[in-house]
This record gives sequence, C-alpha cells and structure tokens, in this order.
Amino acid sequence: MTVLDLPSLGPLLPSPLGAVEDERLARHGVRLLLKRDDLIHPDLVGNKWRKLAPNLDAAAGRPVLTFGGAYSNHLRATAAAGRLLGFPTVGVVRGEELADRPLNPSLARCAADGMRLLFVDRATYRAKDDPEVLARLLERAPEGCFVVPEGGSNALAVRGCVELGRELRAPAGADGHVDVVAVACGTGGTLAGLAAGLGPGQRALGIPVLKGGFLGAEIRALQERAFGGPSGDWSLDERFHCGGYARGTPDLDDFADDFAQRHGLAIERIYVAKMLYGLFALAAEGAFPRGTTLAAVITGRPEPTQPDEVPSR
Repeated sequence: MTVLDLPSLGPLLPSPLGAVEDERLARHGVRLLLKRDDLIHPDLVGNKWRKLAPNLDAAAGRPVLTFGGAYSNHLRATAAAGRLLGFPTVGVVRGEELADRPLNPSLARCAADGMRLLFVDRATYRAKDDPEVLARLLERAPEGCFVVPEGGSNALAVRGCVELGRELRAPAGADGHVDVVAVACGTGGTLAGLAAGLGPGQRALGIPVLKGGFLGAEIRALQERAFGGPSGDWSLDERFHCGGYARGTPDLDDFADDFAQRHGLAIERIYVAKMLYGLFALAAEGAFPRGTTLAAVITGRPEPTQPDEVPSR
C-alpha cells in the first residue's frame, strides 16, 4: 500500500507558544499562554492535524470514509488531506434533506476538494456505528475504505494528541512551567490524548461545548481503547457551553469581541471562545492559585460559515 508523505505538507510542529498579557488574569496572579495549534497547517487546522495524521498513516493511501454534519470542520480537513495527498475521500453527511439543496460553503469546499458526499437521514446517521448500517454505507463507497469516526476521535487520534501534551511539558522553554492546559471539547479525543502527554504536576482542563454531562465517560472509554486504562490528570468544567453546541450568549459575544480588540486575535466562537471565557471566569472565582500558568490550546480559527451542526454522541 501507498505510504502517505504527511511531512511533505510542511506542518508547523511544535506549534508556537506565546504569552498574553491581560490585567483581568494578572490581578489574580494568573499567567496565560496561547498554544497556537491553529497555525499548524492552513487546511488541516489544529487538532484536525493531530487527530487525522495517525489515521491517514493507518489508511496508507486507501480511500477514507468519515462522518460529519453540514458544517463539519472534520469533513473539510479530510477532504483537503485527500486533495493534497492524492487519495479518495467519502463524507457521510447527516441530513438526507440536504441532498436536494444547494451545497453550503463548507460542503462545497469538500466537493471541490474531491470528496464524494453521501447524504443520509438522521436516524441512519445516529446508527452509523452499527455494523449493519456501516456495511450498507460502505457498499456505496469505493472498495477498501478506511473508516474514520465523526470528529476523528478514535484510539489512533487520541495517541496522536499525546504529542500536544509532550510539547507543553515543563519546562516550556523561555515561557517557564505550565501548570494547567485547557482545551475546548467536542468529542473528547484531544483532551484524552493531551492529558496522557503532560508531565508530572501538570493537569488538563476540558471545557465541553455541548451540554449533557456525557463527555467524561466517553473520554474514559477513549483512554481505555488508546492506552488500556486512565492516563494523566484531567477534569471537565461543564458550565461554559452557553446553551449547547453553536449556541452563545451576549456575554460570550462581548468577551470574544473584547479579546480580539485587546490582543489582536479573532477567536473561533464555537470552541475556542467558550474555552477562554471559561478560563477567565474560573480565574475570577479564584479557581487557580496565585502563580499559576495556564496554557490555552487554540484548536481552530474563525470560519465564515454557519456552524449549526452538533457532533453526535
């Protein structure tokens, strides 16, 4: 089988780490660093690179079939990887009714990158992990497809995210020791690997962007599949989803706008803004001892699309 030349894409690894000066944190004795995973690659942004790369290595040039909603960043990244590396891609899209509509900008980009789109009804999509349902989907795809789950979160992806934690182990170069590493969570794969890669005395904090309280069990299951059991020190704070996936509040919008004005960095609203909003709220609550250094993982960048699709559980 073909071995994909992922290094030829020129990823920026390790991703940059830089300090942000903000008096709202400084007054509580907290220091903030931004881990700029959004700069890893222009098409395979942030944790999409870290989660996809090991899956693409395992696919070894075979066609890749994966899943997503109508505005899925994961589908776009997979389609872009197929174009750049020369392998076929198939995207199973939630919402059969979308097949009769013009493609939105996100799906149009997938199609332009050569991805074959299979639209399925929402009941079928929810049952996509059922072997019989998956077999029927594979009948509509090229022979020999390698299947990557929604969001890319599987044992391979979790092991791929371990390197993110290793890049943040103390000492972190001139920026000093990192105590807490925060990341926004959708399917939980990034946090599961990040926590495993951190060093002694460091912990990972996940800010879920969906409500429901189910994510802890899924992260434990991912670590079981990836490492055979729990790994690393991690926790979740589920108070900052702002109503659910792709939901927001005026306070969240004000915070994101203000952060961009203060620091010259527009932040992605679905994941990154909620994570940073949560960190600033936790600092104000006194959740971090004075002298704490936080590293916030910037997993994506703003997109001009309408991301109203919820990752399925």
